[in-house]
Amino acid sequence: MAPPRNRRPGFSRRAQYSLFIGYVIAVAGAVVAAVLVLISLIEPSAFSALRATTAEITAPVSWGTGSVARTIGSIPQGISSYFGVHDENARLRKRLGETEAVLLRARTLARENQRLKRLLALREPPVEPIYTARLVSSTPSSTRRFAMLYAGLAQGVHAGMPVEGPDGLIGRIVEAGPDTARVLLLIDAESVIPVQRTRDGAAGFAAGRGDGLLDVRPVALGNVQFAPGDILVTSGVGGIYPPNIPVAKVVKRQRDAGLAQPLSQPDAFDYATVMRAYMRMPPPTAPDTRP
Repeated sequence: MAPPRNRRPGFSRRAQYSLFIGYVIAVAGAVVAAVLVLISLIEPSAFSALRATTAEITAPVSWGTGSVARTIGSIPQGISSYFGVHDENARLRKRLGETEAVLLRARTLARENQRLKRLLALREPPVEPIYTARLVSSTPSSTRRFAMLYAGLAQGVHAGMPVEGPDGLIGRIVEAGPDTARVLLLIDAESVIPVQRTRDGAAGFAAGRGDGLLDVRPVALGNVQFAPGDILVTSGVGGIYPPNIPVAKVVKRQRDAGLAQPLSQPDAFDYATVMRAYMRMPPPTAPDTRP
């Protein structure tokens, strides 16, 4: 049987009361809304105070509702993070094992190197710092790249001594006055430094370009290719620069060389340390003029 079209409450008191209460709530809501609109137009300051009071009352409810929503929404992310952390933990454990193996081999080689040096009675010259002084100026835009060091002959600084900064090699002393010295930076076009690659000891030369970068060429062409990411240090060849001073990082591979970025920038710090030459040359002897 189809339901009747007439939906009036009829004689049900409960239905009549429910309908009446609904009308009362609707009318009261409309009156309150109208009053609030009038207050906002006539007295904005009072409406602002009312709005602030309402916000204070509803803030805990909003915070609680937002916390529940955030908690529920973070469940998938938490599950994903758990599995991501698990995979990352496994990867780091594997890398740690590989690093420990490399460290063990390095320690073994270091002990073997020391033993062979003792057997051969080899003696390496000590690396001695001479003086730490302030770099007072440099030539960032010139084709020649020099820096001025506030230390000279009075402090024991002489031409030919290497200069090192906190991050690596800066250059070498080319002129020394009483209290100042001129430093030829490693990025100068006349600077050539014997270097070696840290991961395998491949030898090469780092030559300045005058533009802030270095050209790195292997000693034997065709046998070594310098790749981006290779770290270069001094090799000790030549007797000026002590070995294992950081020099540069290769940033680009070229046809017969690599393009490298110096690890030490003279304009990035104030002080530098002058080191004694790795192998001091004997003083020149006068030629024998006897008949």
